[in-house]
Amino acid sequence: MYDLITFGRCGVDIYPLQTGVGLAHVETFGKFLGGSATNVAVAASRHGLRAAVITAVGADPFGEYVREAIRGFGVDDAFVATIEGPSTPVTFCEIFPPDHFPIYFYRGEHPPDLRVTPESLDLAAVREAAMFWFTGTGLSQEPSRAAHFAALEARTSGLTVFDMDWRPMLWKEPGAAERVYREALPKANVAVGNLDEVEVAVGTRDPEAAAQALLEAGVRVAVVKMGPEGVLARSREEQTVAPPVKIDVVNGLGAGDAFGGALATGLLRGWPLERTIRFANAAGAHVAARLACADAMPTTDEVLALL
Repeated sequence: MYDLITFGRCGVDIYPLQTGVGLAHVETFGKFLGGSATNVAVAASRHGLRAAVITAVGADPFGEYVREAIRGFGVDDAFVATIEGPSTPVTFCEIFPPDHFPIYFYRGEHPPDLRVTPESLDLAAVREAAMFWFTGTGLSQEPSRAAHFAALEARTSGLTVFDMDWRPMLWKEPGAAERVYREALPKANVAVGNLDEVEVAVGTRDPEAAAQALLEAGVRVAVVKMGPEGVLARSREEQTVAPPVKIDVVNGLGAGDAFGGALATGLLRGWPLERTIRFANAAGAHVAARLACADAMPTTDEVLALL
C-alpha cells in the first residue's frame, strides 16, 4: 500500500539559468522534472513517504527522461503510461525575483497526462492508498476528467486532497472550472488553494469566508494560501494562520508543490494542524529560495532547520 498516490501533470521544466532576463535574451537553460502532481509526489518522498504518481508521457526522449527522473527521486512510476502520438509537455518560465515568474506551457491540444482513461487506472491501488492527491488541471479535459471521478468514486477511506491548481489557459470551456470544481469538492476531505483558486471553487477571495465555504462544501480541512500574508488553515476543530517565512526568493514556481508534499506528510503523520501548516509553509520557502522545483524539494531535516 502506498502512503500517497498523486494524479496529474508531469513534464519537463526548461528554466533559464539567468535571472532578470526575458526568454528572448536568455542564452542558457537547465532541464528539470516538472508538473504539479509529480512534484508533490517527489516532495513527499523526500519526507520518507512511499509515493507514486498517475500520469502519462509521450513516446519520446523527454518521456524517457521524465520516467527516469521520477524513479531517481524515489517515486514509483508504475502508473506512468506512455502514449504514442502527443509529445511530453515542456514548460518554460522567466525569472524576475521576488514575485514575477511568467510561465509558458507547451502542451499541445491534448497532452499525454490528460489522456489517462478510467479503464487504465489501478483502482485497487487508488482505493488502498492512505492519501490520494488530485489536481484541478487533471479535471480540465476528457478522458482525464472521467478518470479522476472514477478514482474519487473508488475512495472509501483515507485522506483525499483536492489541490485546485487552477491554470486558466488550460481550460477550453468558459465557466467549466467553476462547475467541475464544485462537483469535485464533496469527494475530497482536504482542499488546498491560493486566493485565485478558492475564488473559482467557492466564489470568494476572502480567506476566512473561503475556508468556511470549503468546509460547508464537505471537506474536513481547508487550506487557503494568502501569498505574503501566509497561510490560513481551518478544520471543524482548529484554525491556524502560519506567517510567511522570510527568505530571498529565487523562483517561486515550485513552492506550492513543496508545500503540498510537506502538508501530506503532516496530515498522514497525525500532526496538529498548526504544526503541519508551519512545516508546509517552511518547505515552500525552502524551494522558493532555489531555482529548480523537483530537484530542490527539501528533506524533513532541512525544513526543520529552516524553522
